[in-house]
Amino acid sequence: MSVETFENPLDENPFSFREYKNGKISIYWKEKEVMILKGKNAQKFSSQIENTTEFEAQMIMAKLTGNFKRGNERVAKLKGR
Repeated sequence: MSVETFENPLDENPFSFREYKNGKISIYWKEKEVMILKGKNAQKFSSQIENTTEFEAQMIMAKLTGNFKRGNERVAKLKGR
């Protein structure tokens, strides 16, 4: 029985963010802006992302944007869908 290994898409660091002087934060996925945070949401994100590893930061942004694996992709791929 062979075991397939799957690459973690977050290893490529597809997410990034930019903080603006006015307090807004833009989150990018593969250099495309996908979300803008303002006010309390921006402050909360800043406090969450502070002192994290790159992988943890990627996970925070993936979960925040809703763009992350949900666990069923492998099953669908194996079924040929």
